[in-house]
Amino acid sequence: MSSIQSTDTAATGLAARQSLPLYGKAALVTGGSRGIGAAIALRLAADGADVTLTYDRSVAAAEEVAALIEKSGGRVLAVRADCADPAAIRHSVEACVTEFGRLDILVNNAGVGATGPVGTMQLADIDQVLAVNVRGPYLASQAAEPHLADGGRIVNIGSCVGERVVFPGMSLYATSKAALNGLTRALARELGPRGVTVNLVAPGPVDTDMNPADGQGADAQAAFTARGRYGEADDVAATVAHLVGDGGRNITGASIAVDGGFNA
Repeated sequence: MSSIQSTDTAATGLAARQSLPLYGKAALVTGGSRGIGAAIALRLAADGADVTLTYDRSVAAAEEVAALIEKSGGRVLAVRADCADPAAIRHSVEACVTEFGRLDILVNNAGVGATGPVGTMQLADIDQVLAVNVRGPYLASQAAEPHLADGGRIVNIGSCVGERVVFPGMSLYATSKAALNGLTRALARELGPRGVTVNLVAPGPVDTDMNPADGQGADAQAAFTARGRYGEADDVAATVAHLVGDGGRNITGASIAVDGGFNA
């Protein structure tokens, strides 16, 4: 291939990316190396955003997602960050701003779960779940707020059990996800005058490695949905993409269920 052809191809590729709805935006997705977080990172990149994703343990998984984004012509930064660590959260925000020069979209996706009867929950379990699922999104939003341009977006990934708990043993996890509803509404009020929207997406059962559709107890979870089946991570990513795009500019303070009718 001649250098002229190579230049033409590169120019065509750039022009195509510039036409994408999120081109010129920078997004940070916590827990973006697997499951729902990976689907969100890939979708935002496919829509043109520069993406910073955080991961905790799996370097290989983060590298795999980053490679897919780069292969499609996107820009990506993978940052190792334990979302229970306040310093790591702040670092991930600063790393995004340093790498891409801005921050327009924050997706608080990272989460952990501990299930069992209330009497069996140890203090370490309680501290870990609340640190990652509640304190983490709060601190990430706090760190991101000064960098968010007017018209920026924050999306918190909650859960259907934040509103309706149909199984026993979910007290700790449900508490943490219900707390995100309050954070979402309060931040929507606080940041609304700047045109910054803050919303929550509440998935139901989603087929991921953490909760596979063929795993133990999956049939019972699926049976509670109106569709009688698990959702896909891409279903959640599509809703996030809408909220952070132009179509979501007048949606704020909302909790949007992507749960197949789990809470219908």
